[in-house]
Order: sequence, then structure tokens, then C-alpha cells
Amino acid sequence: MKKQRQKRDESAASRRRFTAYMKWLTPASGHADRARPLREYCAGLLLPGDRKSVEPMAAQFARERSRLSSKHQSMHHFVADAPWDDARLLAAVRDYVLPRVTRRDPVKSWILDDTGMPKKGRHSVGVARQYCGQSGKVDNCQVAVSLSVAGENWSLPVEYALYLPKEWAEDAASRRKAGVPETLAFQTKTQIAMRQLEWAVAAGLPAGVVLADAAYGDDNTLREGIAALGLQYAMGIRPATTVWLHTDGPRLRPAKTAPRKPLSVSAAAQALPAEAWRSVTWREGTQKPLRSRFAALRVRVAHRGGNGASSPVWLLIEWPKGEAAPTKYFLSNLTENLALKALVHTVKSRWRIERDYQELKGELGLGHYEGRGWRGFHHHASLCIAAYGFLVAERGLLPLKAHFISSSDGPTARPASNHAARRQLEQPLTGRHQPNSIATLRRRLAASLARRLPRCPQCARTNPHRNFYG
Repeated sequence: MKKQRQKRDESAASRRRFTAYMKWLTPASGHADRARPLREYCAGLLLPGDRKSVEPMAAQFARERSRLSSKHQSMHHFVADAPWDDARLLAAVRDYVLPRVTRRDPVKSWILDDTGMPKKGRHSVGVARQYCGQSGKVDNCQVAVSLSVAGENWSLPVEYALYLPKEWAEDAASRRKAGVPETLAFQTKTQIAMRQLEWAVAAGLPAGVVLADAAYGDDNTLREGIAALGLQYAMGIRPATTVWLHTDGPRLRPAKTAPRKPLSVSAAAQALPAEAWRSVTWREGTQKPLRSRFAALRVRVAHRGGNGASSPVWLLIEWPKGEAAPTKYFLSNLTENLALKALVHTVKSRWRIERDYQELKGELGLGHYEGRGWRGFHHHASLCIAAYGFLVAERGLLPLKAHFISSSDGPTARPASNHAARRQLEQPLTGRHQPNSIATLRRRLAASLARRLPRCPQCARTNPHRNFYG
């Protein structure tokens, strides 16, 4: 009983901080009249529900069914049409979250990545047949490029932009219908990523090592641009990338003079002697420590045609035991005297962006927006990041040992009553649950927010004496 009361007190305190956070964000919405839909939309993203789109979220805040249409219209206008600046909102989120999480856990990395959101129709802005990471194949989807800042135990997206395929960028009628800015020209994903990095440097964000997968790391122009900004990087590359062996590095098998033409990194890996490989554990997994075999050597990346070379950089190769060939390759301009374990730990910390997307989609409905316009797409994403940022800040209040690796909650049965709904919201997650995961924090806050709603979000029973704004 005492523990249950303590949990309720903690949930109520979190709800009060959420109210203060919404007041903090209100100026970024551009008008005081947007304070209510801002709080309702962010709260709707945090509350339970199969779909985090406007109509089901509006139903949670309409005290009477006769007012559902006006509530829906108000929330839809706020996210799809209102002319507030999503960049200004993200800046307010950043200003709130970063000071709270970096006091004990400073920024260590900047993570570039993109995420796909499958779509059935063809009219939503940016939808095309392209590779979708969520489905793992070429699919009909939207793709967004993001930049996240991360510490040892947290991460937060700070930039998020829709990738506009060339067929969309060159279709004037579709651009006009979707409200794509006239000044926006076609940019590749790596060009969008470079623009985001330039913005982050200009904004004075605490610097971190730039991490990315091979879709970005294979772009020599991007790597050189990152180095020109004075940043360090550790990025994936494809096996066909060619390099010159640095003379101070380990000798290949058999021991001969350096080759007269550049080698592919896969060929260099196959030629390394057995003693070059070491087993390294980089973090605890959900069931066992994550461990693999690695080798690192100094190389110079061959320019196109093989006639030139970059400055010496690290080539890190992962070859898990039992695999017929190496599985992953990385290039990094980190310091030359860096230990292998530190290099592995750095490149492997990119997993946090996968966790971000998992939680933004699974917990907050990042991919649930059903509008078709450019403005609504970015507004919805910014509000999802705002709600997620509050949970990241809440976790920053907890002891570091209580932080988690990953989490996901599976499907649950719909409760039969209002009281059962509350009990379900307050129950800890099972399976891969960690005590203070983002999923658990969201559920605890949702339980407290649900008590203030005009109707229960699970059974729709009316609570006539509840005041969500009181």
C-alpha cells in the first residue's frame, strides 16, 4: 500500500512537471491560444491508444460527444495548418532537456540516421517507392533524416527533416498541393545530414563524435565535410571501399611490401593475420553481454580513381566468431593512440538512435500522422519529439544505475472498466522491462494524466468532476 501511494505521488509530481513543461513550450507555438491544443496533443501522444492520430486523441479530451467535432477541428488545425515554427519548438525542447541530462552525463556523440514510415497511398508529401528501414525492403513510404545528440545513458533528436525524393522535388503541382516551401530544392540524404551538422555547429551544441551507418559513411564528401567542421566521426562503410595501408599499421599476410594499388577493406580484412583479431565486449545486452571479434588498422582512404589518399584514419573491422567473412566496417578519424576497446565502444554507441525510433514510433506514434501536408508532417514529428524529450528529462532525474538498455511492451488486453484501465496503466511492463525505461515512465505519467481527463481513455466512461487543466 505504501509503495502504491509512493508511485501515485511520483506520478502526480511528474504530471505537475509536465504542466510546467507545456508552459515552457507555449511561447514557441507563437500564440497563447495554442497553449491548449499544444498540451492536449502532447498529452494525447503520451496517453494509451492504438493510433496517435488526431481523431482518437481529440476524443479523449471532448467532455461531451457533441463537442467532439470542434475538438477534432481545433487539434487538426493546430498540427496541420497553424503557422508555428517547428524549429523554434525543437529549440525550446532542447533548452529544457539538455541542461537536465548533461549535468551528470555529458554529450558524447551526434548520431545521423534516417527512418522510414510505410504509407498505403501516394498523395502524402514525400511518399515514393524507396528503401524503408521499418519494413527492411523497398516499399511505399516517407523517409525522414534526423540528427540526435546522445550521452552515455540518453539521446534526443534535435533535427528532423523529410527527405523529398527527386520525383517529388520536380513535380510542381504536387509540391504546391502539399505546401512544400518554394525555396526547397532537391537534396540527397547525405546533403540533408551535412546541413543538419552545419546547423548544430552554428547553434553551439556541445560537440560529440559523429556516428552514422554505411549509407552516410560511404560518402567521402560527407566525411571530409565533417572533418572540415572540426568534428570527429566513426561511420560505417561498405566492403568495397578502397584504402591504402598506412605504413605504420600491421603487416598483411603474407608479409610483403605495401601493395601498389589500393585494397578493398574486405580484402584487407581477409589478409590480416590471426593475432590481429581481439574479442571485445562493448555493453550489456538484454540477456547477455554483447561481444564480438575486432581488428583495427591505420589506413588512408583512396580517392576516386585510386590516385590520391586522405589523411590516416582508423579502419575498424568486425568479424563475429562463426561467420565466414567480416560483417561490418567502420572508418574513424579519432585520435591515433586510441585503444581498441574505446574505438569499439564509440562506434557501437550508435544503437541509441534505433532505440529512439523504436520508442518514438511504438510509444508516441511518430509514424501515425495521417495528414498529407509538409507542415503537418513536421509539426507532428516535432510534437512527438517534444513529448519524448520530457520523458528523457524525467529519466535524467533518476539515479544513473536505474537507466536502461532497451524496452518494448507488447500488446495488452483492453480492460473492462475505468478502474481496471487505471490499474493496467500503473502495472510495470513485462518481458524486456527495465524499471525506469521510457516505456515505464510514459505509462506512469499516462496514468496520472488519465485521472484528469473528462473520460477514460480505455473504456470511454465519463469523469464529470475531472479537470485536465486544473
